[in-house]
Amino acid sequence: MALPYQISQWFLPRRSNRWWRGWAALILLLAGCSGTHELPPPREIELPPTGSPERTVHVVSNGFHTALVLVRSDLPSGQIPEIADFPRARYLEFSWGDAEFFPADRETLAVALRAAILPTAAVMHVVPLRNTPAERYPSAEIVQVFVTTKGFARLVQYLGSSFERRGADRSAVVAPGLYSDSLFYSATGRFHLGNTCNSWTARGLAFAGVKVDASLAASAEGLMDQLRSAD
Repeated sequence: MALPYQISQWFLPRRSNRWWRGWAALILLLAGCSGTHELPPPREIELPPTGSPERTVHVVSNGFHTALVLVRSDLPSGQIPEIADFPRARYLEFSWGDAEFFPADRETLAVALRAAILPTAAVMHVVPLRNTPAERYPSAEIVQVFVTTKGFARLVQYLGSSFERRGADRSAVVAPGLYSDSLFYSATGRFHLGNTCNSWTARGLAFAGVKVDASLAASAEGLMDQLRSAD
């Protein structure tokens, strides 16, 4: 199996020069404004028993983009049918983003601006991890968040509702992932200035009962700073 990309290449995987990174940082900062994302109505979900009143969620940041990493055995069967594609995973990473910009092999400034300014379709990136998040991403910032069983069930709902299934049993795979073992799926919602990757992550955490303000998650740093303060 090929080694995964370095974490510094995760959201901006094929951009290396300072000119592009400067523009990308500006775009992501502008795109981090608060916005809305449809939340599912809360409902009862039976989780696999663990003997603990809390579940752990890892929030991973590369400085631009954030993702949620959950223990696979904590996820109830059938709630997120797409995870059947990763039977050997110990953890599963979920992140949401623009359908054109996120999976593209090569991006231009025009693509990035369109992703930031115009409402565009979205994708969900799912990555299987056989090792811990810290082992998989040694250069990333990772914050562990502990949520109640009820809160975790709501997070599972949020993740499940973020896949676009259009009446089918599961979401379609739309592209290979950023890593040799990951995949992109069609996702719900529209990516735009008021609804970005980091605000998606923040709203999921808030829906689970974590004390974060999505309106202050204008960037990965804006979200991670809130989580650091909560420690």
